[in-house]
Amino acid sequence: MESTAAIEIADLRKVYGEKAAVDGLSLTVPRGCFYGFLGPNGAGKTTTIKMLMGLAAPTSGSISILGHTLPQGELEVKARIGLVPDETLLFEMLTGTEFLEFVGRMYRLPRNVARERAGELMELFALDRASKKLIGEYSKGMRKRVAMAASMIHKPDLFLMDEPFEGVDAVGARMMKDLLLEQVRRGATVFLTSHVLEVVERLCERVAIIHQGRLVVEGTMDELRSGSETLEDIFVRVVGAERFTESLDWL
Repeated sequence: MESTAAIEIADLRKVYGEKAAVDGLSLTVPRGCFYGFLGPNGAGKTTTIKMLMGLAAPTSGSISILGHTLPQGELEVKARIGLVPDETLLFEMLTGTEFLEFVGRMYRLPRNVARERAGELMELFALDRASKKLIGEYSKGMRKRVAMAASMIHKPDLFLMDEPFEGVDAVGARMMKDLLLEQVRRGATVFLTSHVLEVVERLCERVAIIHQGRLVVEGTMDELRSGSETLEDIFVRVVGAERFTESLDWL
């Protein structure tokens, strides 16, 4: 086990015009950890993940992933991460199997290995019956399954996942969670965003909550909760939200 953290972010800022989408964010994500990265809509979660991926350049601050500083070590990092973005941008004119094989080749797997793993992943993700269908014909849940399968084909050390279970049925979501837990058991790190707080509470060892681009709290559930609070209770408390008490006369 390497001693460096999976992700180290120091005073990270990303400014669009006059607005800071991420404003002085500092985080350390240990290796081999299932890590939840939470916040309300517009808090800066997706912007942060784009910077971790190298798709958006920080305005200031520093990022280190798996011991490599970005952007200098970007190629080394990209070879060792698996990504499920919020918007599953897949090649719609390929079949699921063809897409997985293409991704495997992009990660420099030998052709026969990429083909074999693509077939195995299609079966594992219960997509083998749709193996000859074009991705353009897939449902949203099937697209998420293909995206997660693609993130695993090269056996990465770090997974960056932006709402990976969105649109996936209960059976598929359960299977995907079990697969991710197994990856953590083998020593990989999962960095996850999700609006389904019950899922994060069950899966994640550590949680960070950001609001308006700034870190509000970070720690284990035991460290964050007061009394018998759920993660939802903690989330509502720390982002300053109040319980909904108003109603409409006609509703």
